[in-house]
Amino acid sequence: MTEIRTPRLLLRRWLDDDLVPLSEIHADPVVMQRIGDGSPRSLEQTAEDIEAWEEEWDEEGFGMFAVELLGSGELAGAVGLSVADSPAEISGRVAISWRLGRVFWGQGYASEAAHATLEFAVQDRGLDRVVAVCRTGDRASANVLDKLGMQTEGVARHPDHDHDLAVYGIDLTQYQG
Repeated sequence: MTEIRTPRLLLRRWLDDDLVPLSEIHADPVVMQRIGDGSPRSLEQTAEDIEAWEEEWDEEGFGMFAVELLGSGELAGAVGLSVADSPAEISGRVAISWRLGRVFWGQGYASEAAHATLEFAVQDRGLDRVVAVCRTGDRASANVLDKLGMQTEGVARHPDHDHDLAVYGIDLTQYQG
């Protein structure tokens, strides 16, 4: 079982007990407003997400981690790597993404988890490049990407949801963590 410990977080594979807390995060329209089409996700959709993330772990050797607070054991959200299917500018490339419950925002958890994920990408999976996208105007996500050392590479249009995405990338052969 793949686990990563940071000073405050445990990044791990998904457990059955994670479904309800993650579905509560997914049900929050403020959390979901900048993910996908911006709609909250149901319990059933969240179960499908976890299943797909676990399948990607099995197929690719990486995926989305559950993010757990070490102090309380509380599920804070998800962070990890996936093979992007859209937009075309990053399709087929390994992308980093995250989503945290609103109560966990502004405390540095996203940056801490994302840094650990990039270290995992380099050290454990031997990846040499990772990309990311965030909606244009999403300063919080852009700030995390900046802290990771990712560089803006352009703007893309989301093919399904018709909004602009800022495209970022990082050469992990130079990554210092």
